[in-house]
Amino acid sequence: MQFQTEGQRSVEQQRRQQRQETYRRPQRPDPRGDRHKHEPGGEVSKDKQREEQAIRERYLGLVKRKRRVRRLNDRKFVFDWDAGEDTSTDYNQLYKERHQIQLFGRGHIAGIDIKTQKKEQTEFYGELMENRRTAAEKDQEVQRLKKVKRREEKQRWDDRHWSDKEVENMTERDWRIFREDYNISIKGGKVPCPIRKWKESGIPRDILEVVDKAGYREPTPIQRQAIPIGMQNRDIIGVAETGSGKTLAFLIPLLVWIRSLPKMTLIEDQDQGPYAIIMAPTRELAQQIEEESNKFGSPLGIRTVAVIGGLSREDQGFKLRLGCEIVIATPGRLITCWRTATWCSRAASTSCSTRPTMIDMGFEPEVQKILDHMPVSNAKPDTDEAEDEDHLMENFKSKHKYRQTVMFTATMPPSVERLARNYLRRPAVVYIGGGSKPAERVEQIVHLVTESQKRTKLMAILQKGIDPPIIIFVNQKKGADVLARGLEKLGYNAATLHGGKGQEQREFALGSLKAGSKDILVATDVAGRGIDIKDVSMVINYDMTKTIESYTHRIGRTGRAGKNGVAVTFITQEDSAVFYDLKQLLVNSPISQCPADLANHPDAQHKPGTVMNKKRKEEKIYV
Repeated sequence: MQFQTEGQRSVEQQRRQQRQETYRRPQRPDPRGDRHKHEPGGEVSKDKQREEQAIRERYLGLVKRKRRVRRLNDRKFVFDWDAGEDTSTDYNQLYKERHQIQLFGRGHIAGIDIKTQKKEQTEFYGELMENRRTAAEKDQEVQRLKKVKRREEKQRWDDRHWSDKEVENMTERDWRIFREDYNISIKGGKVPCPIRKWKESGIPRDILEVVDKAGYREPTPIQRQAIPIGMQNRDIIGVAETGSGKTLAFLIPLLVWIRSLPKMTLIEDQDQGPYAIIMAPTRELAQQIEEESNKFGSPLGIRTVAVIGGLSREDQGFKLRLGCEIVIATPGRLITCWRTATWCSRAASTSCSTRPTMIDMGFEPEVQKILDHMPVSNAKPDTDEAEDEDHLMENFKSKHKYRQTVMFTATMPPSVERLARNYLRRPAVVYIGGGSKPAERVEQIVHLVTESQKRTKLMAILQKGIDPPIIIFVNQKKGADVLARGLEKLGYNAATLHGGKGQEQREFALGSLKAGSKDILVATDVAGRGIDIKDVSMVINYDMTKTIESYTHRIGRTGRAGKNGVAVTFITQEDSAVFYDLKQLLVNSPISQCPADLANHPDAQHKPGTVMNKKRKEEKIYV
């Protein structure tokens, strides 16, 4: 037995205490601080805890414990690997050309056409639902179908061509198609509707009888639009090619206007001058206009005198002193008569019609001098009143009529525009033929390809994404059907329209495209003229046209109503006859570019019908 002294026991106690402190687990400090104090009994007050829990839920909300979601493959090894890492070559032909496996599900049976199965299932479920419906539901469905049928019939009635409608039933869309059918383009504020037939024109009956006797069965495009404007006493600029009927276009409104004025019968009134002056650049043209004026004016008692060079001024002066309503003159002789006579005082204050072709022939100073001599007492105001139909017709019935100035030409050079801007008041501009320029709103893209490359090129364009509806033009009916079937197999909603289709099939194709159930219309030139399909985003010329005019009509299906469009065209070596015209159209377009292979092509360097001589000058070949 060993005895320890007092000092040894104290040392042993210190060592034991150090070992206990070393192995003692450190206590986590209470995050709640000193808020929770033990009660004298050693337990936390439960009421205090509930109170603090209520406050915590009041301001912090309920504490939601996150529930651990065990995933299926959390503890599984994933065997996915990148097939591109395999650099070995598979020599088995079966594995080289892998094909997609078509899985049959949702009630489909393998080995049977899916479309056939869907059709049979639709018929089965349709019969089942028909047997379950009550009599009230069936009657309601019948009434709904009747409403749909009436709506469709009304839509077909409204969508009739303008030639099948009365003039009172014409809509703005019909007038737009009418102008497009006759290549009429207009500018200048509110312009009256054109003439469909002579009997609908509002021209007095006696003038219409003269027109009918002259053999004019139908008005020409320039006459259809210019005559209604002229009868409103508006100033006009008419641009149309030679031989398009421009003379009668301004002559008929002039005859109507003169017949509203008092006839010159008294001797003291006869030497006051004519009611209208018509200026022409050459004598031959003046004489030609005189013949037309006499043909239509003589039966109405309206006299015409030609004041041209090469004839006796004494004879012309004598005829003028006898009195006339219309004077047709060349600029030089008219200025001579102006200096030596006083008859033009009234002529200058009435109506004036000019042929701006004389501007190109160097008569611009003479024409300006004549127009400067016109008094301004009866000139139209340069305000909106010059375009207001009601104001002009009210003035037409009064004694102090506005002077009307019209200008007709085959071209519109800057000099003519400058002259019109100075002397015409808010004119209405009428273009025939080249006036409508879809090339300004349609981006034209041309690809020079072979016949076998067309299908691949078309698929590449469609796979980039299209904004329906679009129109694809071909030249043959059979080609339209074949192309449409090919597009259907590839998953595109395509319809066809050509001359081999019946009327119902044509209406269905157009109706499907307009309604949105079809995205693509494959058509021949039947759809190239007059058909108005809203918001066509793209036109694809799968086959190039034989003429540039038909091409212009085709691309005019897009970019309508002020919107922009895209026209893609495939050309081959067989289309070389239109290379030159197509190149010129692309070069003159502000938003299109001519591809290098077309611009450098030999057939695009000169117009067909011309040859290059040894000096590389073009010579026209007259057959």
